[in-house]
Amino acid sequence: MATKKKVITKDDIVSKYMEEVLEKGQKPKSVYHFAKENDFTEAEFYAFFGTLEGLEKEIFRLFFENTVNLLHKNEEYQGYDMKNKMLSFYFTFFEILTANRSYVLQSLKIDRNPLKNLVQLTTLRNSFKDYVAEILTDDYRLEQERFQKFQEKAIQESAWLQLMMTIKFWMEDESPAFEKTDIFIEKSVNASFELMNVAPVNHLIDFGKFLFKEKVYSR
Repeated sequence: MATKKKVITKDDIVSKYMEEVLEKGQKPKSVYHFAKENDFTEAEFYAFFGTLEGLEKEIFRLFFENTVNLLHKNEEYQGYDMKNKMLSFYFTFFEILTANRSYVLQSLKIDRNPLKNLVQLTTLRNSFKDYVAEILTDDYRLEQERFQKFQEKAIQESAWLQLMMTIKFWMEDESPAFEKTDIFIEKSVNASFELMNVAPVNHLIDFGKFLFKEKVYSR
């Protein structure tokens, strides 16, 4: 009796791809070669991913998704303020990256063009920006509604740049248990939230409105 072939899952494909990149030091040439070398069909691959590039992006999105899932399992997390939620995200996310460090370093340095390597992070970028918008509280929102949308986008973009800087620092960190990265995370997140203090900004806007009214109505 013929042995029934195991049904390949999305996680199987992700795992096989990461193993191949690590073992061969390069990406598969095509979906055809990748599927053939790992004993599944192209059709099985395309059931989950449209391209190899899409698979690469999904791996980093899964790192993010696993991070958020772990955070939500912590009952105390829901009661955290925005800064502590962000710190919790960073420490958990970099624990997951560290568990997959060999793959992350290999994949983000595999192409001579750094921009091509960073394309893998586009899905992570979108997910992370949504996360920042989700945890943004009124403590860091401008009182003036017409400025809020612009402010939220600015906070999302600056948070993403900070995450990218932290990833770069972590990739170059040679300290035991990456303790310098932990220090970098704490100091950079604390500094960013100091800069996000909107009270002075609100005062400046109010002052600007006052000056505008004085100039218009005093004529």
